[in-house]
Amino acid sequence: MADQEGGDFVSQLVDLVKDISGLPECRNALRKMYGNLMRRVKLLSPLFEELKDNEQKLDDGDLQGLKTLRIALNLAFQLLKSVNDGSKIFQALQMDKTASKFHVVTTQIEEALNQINYNELNLSEEVHEQIELVHVQFKRAKERMDSPDLHLQRDLNLTLASMGNEPDLETLKRLSENLHLTTINNLKRESIAIHDMVISTGGYPEDSFEMMSFLLRKIKDYVMLKNPEADNSEGEKSIIRHRSPVIPDDFRCPISLELMKDPVIVSTGQTYERSSIQKWLDAGHKTCPKTQQTLLHTALTPNYVLKSLIALWCDSNGIELPKPNHKPGRPGSECDRTVIGSLLKKLVIGDSDEQRSAAGELRLLAKRNADNRVCIAEAGAIPLLVELLSSPDGRTQEHAVTALLNLSINEANKGVIVGVGAIPEIVDVLKTGSTEARENAAATLFSLSVVDENKVAIGAAGAVPPLIELLQDGTPRGKKDAATAIFNLCIYQGNKVRAVRAGIVGPLMGLLRDASGGMMDEALAILAILATHQEGKMAIAEAEPMGVLVEVIRTGSARNRENGSAVLWALCAGDVRSLKMMKELGAEEVLKELSENGTERAKRKAGSVLELLQRIDESVETVIGS
Repeated sequence: MADQEGGDFVSQLVDLVKDISGLPECRNALRKMYGNLMRRVKLLSPLFEELKDNEQKLDDGDLQGLKTLRIALNLAFQLLKSVNDGSKIFQALQMDKTASKFHVVTTQIEEALNQINYNELNLSEEVHEQIELVHVQFKRAKERMDSPDLHLQRDLNLTLASMGNEPDLETLKRLSENLHLTTINNLKRESIAIHDMVISTGGYPEDSFEMMSFLLRKIKDYVMLKNPEADNSEGEKSIIRHRSPVIPDDFRCPISLELMKDPVIVSTGQTYERSSIQKWLDAGHKTCPKTQQTLLHTALTPNYVLKSLIALWCDSNGIELPKPNHKPGRPGSECDRTVIGSLLKKLVIGDSDEQRSAAGELRLLAKRNADNRVCIAEAGAIPLLVELLSSPDGRTQEHAVTALLNLSINEANKGVIVGVGAIPEIVDVLKTGSTEARENAAATLFSLSVVDENKVAIGAAGAVPPLIELLQDGTPRGKKDAATAIFNLCIYQGNKVRAVRAGIVGPLMGLLRDASGGMMDEALAILAILATHQEGKMAIAEAEPMGVLVEVIRTGSARNRENGSAVLWALCAGDVRSLKMMKELGAEEVLKELSENGTERAKRKAGSVLELLQRIDESVETVIGS
């Protein structure tokens, strides 16, 4: 069994050395350390090959040594692989830390080799001599750690010390050559490596991220300055034309370090290229890549001012700015995208008349079709529309809140609207806006309250009292909007309490008694849901609703009879006074008819109330009999 185990370990070691030998040449700041470790590991191959071919028996000490060696070589393989992948600039900045890792791995390999007794193994003379030589090399490397490239470290420090000024061109030349970043293709791969590293790791501390970005920018500027057409495709040559001006830092995306085509602002105020920051957000990150601050929301707002400045700079420098890539496959949306983009520009930099007009057009576009609702949100309109909710211009406010209402039809947009902090602003419109604005604010709150967690937020923002006011003094349409919003909010227990304490029962009873008002359905539905809470039940009982409820059950629609019976059941359960009052009103016959001909829910409620009435009769008979 031990022989089999030893043979397995030897085979694994043979394969592991082959994997290490197959790694590509290192072309970054760590190439010396990388090359030394790889060369030494390769020299172990004859030992493992000979042990495998001879199928030698190994004692426990040798077997333990091979196990330890396998662990150490696995670590070496992972270290070599990690060093050769990713950003060259990052590896250069991490030279000291990585040198320590190489020393740790070298030490582990040497200590594992110490556990193997070569003299007891049946090795050829050549292999025995080679292994002794390799072991000596590992001992020396263990005692004297490989030092990083001191010249490279000096050039890095000199360049970083010049942040805010232009670094020395000779220093940049040496950095470019030592890091093998001498062509546009090299630089593109480096930019992608930094970008992918930021995305996959959640970003770096701000200072490290700034250093990497600065070094790549300066090396790229140097390469472009000295050889503007090196390694460029035809498309790139047409962009660069006959000269290659240095791109202002403010025009570069902090993630990709490329000239921005579609700059957008995140909630921290930082600007990024849309595609780069979207990739970051899609990876699940909730922070700003540059500042590491938590994002209050994930909406992206177009930076039209910066986009205009970039366009002017490109024009004056003879650079053709590529068109931003939009998501493909959105049928019939290209024309609308152009229109939407120009409208959003007016929202950002237009005067009050232009903002009013643009908000009105967005309102209509959002109403028109589902594609427009998606495109408008993707373009970053929602935060801009939320800002307009506080506009002193009443018409602009109406357009903004109605546009948000139309956008909220899309489920994903609901989350964006809430995420940018729109709920308190919508509640303010509900309190102080024009009649139309208040009505559409109520409808928007209803739309958002479809999501359960939003019910809590809307109630906490103080929406219930102004909704009750609208229920009382609004237009017929306004009352309907207020009632549907209140009903939906009151599914959450906390909002039931808020509604009752805000005095909703009185207005509801008024609507219930006014048969010509057209609000009986909504009033009964809200009463039925309030009656499931103790405070709601007590408030309804104080309003003396028995007479009107019995009349509703006698003459109302199927839905109203159902809700009326639900309210009756809630009021009568455990309340003898209410039961006696119902009996006096002749409710038994009405309830019997409902228990036979109502909806299933109405039948159950009516039957339950009849049982309570029957118990009252039995109690009275018992008292009389005694």
